[in-house]
Amino acid sequence: MSATGPRDAAGPGSPTGPRGPARPGAPTGSLAAALRISLTSLRGHKRRFAGTFFAVLLGVAFLAGTLVMGDTLRASFDTMFGNATRGTDAVVRGADTITTPGESQGVRQNIDTALVDRIEKVPGVAAAVPAIQGAGQLIGKDGDPIGGQGPPTLAGNWITDTELNAYRLAEGRAPARSGEVVVNRGAAESGDLEIGDTTTLRTPDPVKVTIVGLATFGGEDGMAQTTFTGMTRADAEKYLMPKPGEAATVQVRAGPGTSQQELVDALTPVLPKGVEAITGQEAAEENSDMISGQFLTLFTTFLLVFSGIALLVATFSIHNTFAIVVAQRTRENALLRALGASRRQVTAATLAEASVVAVVASVAGLAGGIGIAAGLQALFPAIGFPFPEGDLVISGTSMLLPLAVGVAVCVASALLPAVRAGRTSPLAALRETAVDHSGASRARAAVGTGIAVAAVALTLVGVLATPSIWLAGGGAVLALAAFVVLGPVASSRAVRILGGPLDRLRGVTGSLARRNALRSPKRTAATASALMIGVAVVCLFTVFGASLKATMDQTVSRSFAGDVAVSTPSFGAGGSGLSPRLAPAVGERPEVATAVGLGRGVAEVNGQGRALTVTDPVALAKSFDLGTVDGSLGDLGDDGIALTRAEADKQHLTVGDKAELAFTDGKKDTFTVRAVYGQSELAGDYVITRDAWAPHRGQDSDTLVAVTFKDGVSAADGKAAVSAVAKEYGNPEVQTRDEYAQSAAGGIDMMLTLVYALLALAVLIALLGIANTLTLAVHERTRELGLLRAVGQTRGQLRAMVRWESVLVAAFGTAGGLALGGFLGWVLVKASDGASDSAFAFALPPTQLAVVALVGLAAGALAGLRPARRAARLDVLRAIAAE
Repeated sequence: MSATGPRDAAGPGSPTGPRGPARPGAPTGSLAAALRISLTSLRGHKRRFAGTFFAVLLGVAFLAGTLVMGDTLRASFDTMFGNATRGTDAVVRGADTITTPGESQGVRQNIDTALVDRIEKVPGVAAAVPAIQGAGQLIGKDGDPIGGQGPPTLAGNWITDTELNAYRLAEGRAPARSGEVVVNRGAAESGDLEIGDTTTLRTPDPVKVTIVGLATFGGEDGMAQTTFTGMTRADAEKYLMPKPGEAATVQVRAGPGTSQQELVDALTPVLPKGVEAITGQEAAEENSDMISGQFLTLFTTFLLVFSGIALLVATFSIHNTFAIVVAQRTRENALLRALGASRRQVTAATLAEASVVAVVASVAGLAGGIGIAAGLQALFPAIGFPFPEGDLVISGTSMLLPLAVGVAVCVASALLPAVRAGRTSPLAALRETAVDHSGASRARAAVGTGIAVAAVALTLVGVLATPSIWLAGGGAVLALAAFVVLGPVASSRAVRILGGPLDRLRGVTGSLARRNALRSPKRTAATASALMIGVAVVCLFTVFGASLKATMDQTVSRSFAGDVAVSTPSFGAGGSGLSPRLAPAVGERPEVATAVGLGRGVAEVNGQGRALTVTDPVALAKSFDLGTVDGSLGDLGDDGIALTRAEADKQHLTVGDKAELAFTDGKKDTFTVRAVYGQSELAGDYVITRDAWAPHRGQDSDTLVAVTFKDGVSAADGKAAVSAVAKEYGNPEVQTRDEYAQSAAGGIDMMLTLVYALLALAVLIALLGIANTLTLAVHERTRELGLLRAVGQTRGQLRAMVRWESVLVAAFGTAGGLALGGFLGWVLVKASDGASDSAFAFALPPTQLAVVALVGLAAGALAGLRPARRAARLDVLRAIAAE
């Protein structure tokens, strides 16, 4: 008979029966009594809940730290932009934007600087200046470009009106002659540059410049990692604008007594069609929102996801702790029931313990979160990521939400054990501890198998039959549920297999460790589940990262037929690009057969924003595999366009059809579809010639130059020849095809490094769960351990037995995590494949996964150290006398 049956064993006439009267003085029906019982238990068994306390603390601290850091950074950027633009009362700019898929910020039309004279005559205007802005990347003293790995590298005219200039001169003077520049102090420090130094500015054509001043932005050395180079107006128009007399915006300052809105209202009637005016406050908010929307939101969401993973892992650890504690207190709870305590009181007492631990740990976690945010605020500048300074912003939401989540996770995790405690029969006080038969449960095996089949079926439908990210995600959730349900069933077989070698390698000690792990399949599975989830997520990202690398390598191998590539940074949209004159210059070398540059433009194709590849189509076909081509790439001319077959189907276009293209200069032209090709990938979805793009271009640049050598030219000689030319154009990196593929995947390694660092928290919480479970198991088996010592087991053997039990539990969790993570990685790759026009390659990296497995086993050994030492310190006689 189970010791924790759902009904009371005593009969109706018994004084302890469900309807019998309570004994005088019994702890009857009050939450106060339940709270007294729980507090007494907590005081007497503090160590039982140490693992739970730290699991909640770490999860809440990470969540609170993320929220506080996000609020602080948003407030700091708002303040910085407000300070930088406080003298600008209105901004005049192009009204329309063209936004391509995957980008949140569109491209605007430049405006005529002749409009400044008209603006200055408007009543209420005190001053108006053109603001010219484009891409410009400085070269540091070591010859390497500064910045460009994500945040933009900007250049523009230095505005002499100090109230309208967002940058403030901190050292030196303003540029007065051609070739003189002011740079933000953060960029100068990154490149080891000083006033008086001469360097190169990629615009993207290389320009020799001399630094005559250093500037700050809103009181900071720079706008995060964004760099800025201020030039004379003439130089800015020459190098950054498609033609003189154009600017990105016009900055306007109001006269005394004129508000920003009144200024905008006065400007609007005199502005031509396609030009608008907004207040300076709106412009500052847009800039701040752009940072928050594009970076901070993504960054904080990324961290919040890992907070959720950490708390999910903590849920399993907490549940397991309370399940063990309830099992250990079966007699205690039965005696309380025999004395008249109701089921509700016993359940409430257990939940009260969970609530006390949750509140105390969550409050400690809030303090830890504030400390994490402060530490990150100090750490970012040290690693070259200078966020604006400012006091920590601690809002009610950033405190109440983690507190509520911590309490909810802890109490919810303890709910089932608490209900189980309330169902304890009064007669359980007279029984021995019940044996766990969950490993042989046919019902559990049937239910788990059914969920697993449903998970596989739903996933296959979502990634193969009817591609859907929601179906695939639902299948992944069901797969996780199947692993949890089948855990106790699988743990018995898995531990027997994994622990088999221990009998031969460690003798009796190994055999005892294996039997201890087999003693309670449900406990073993619950303990391993926390580690399983952590390992599964690590494995998921490892597989996905390897698949992305394989996809990139496959893309380059399949599409790129050249010998070397000259490219801009692949991570983010930073950098200035490559000079359009580089490809023709490389093509003149005797070693080179073909050199083709790929530029980038934007336009609306039949009303939809699209990115254009600006190039020589004939040379493109020689350096890239475009698949089957319908029509002729050589006939594009200045009014023809080529597009991929996938885009042609979306736009319902075929060779010979007409398409209307609207450009950022406000002009619309009708183009004829003269070619449809099979593959996009590196070549892009739309191709036009440079002659077609020239009338509408902005700051012209290439993103890639593909070079093919003549027959008989060695790779070393060809690369050296290309490098010699590239040196004259800002010295961009020249790479072979393999190097280019590895470089293109460089951002993936950076992402994985960050992912592994963040997942270390989840693994740490899982280790706390294993250590806590073993500690409680040692307490539970005190008498048994004493008897083992009495019959001759040494302290070293006892320590080894506990450590190997920990390793077996970790091995089961790691094996399950690798299987689940590999499956989820496959699901993610296939779902991405279905959601994209590009073909994703699935790859399992054996070396990395082997490292993950070894780390999981090492983590298990580490988690068992403290419980093993504690077990070895038990006094033999006292242990034998323990009940």
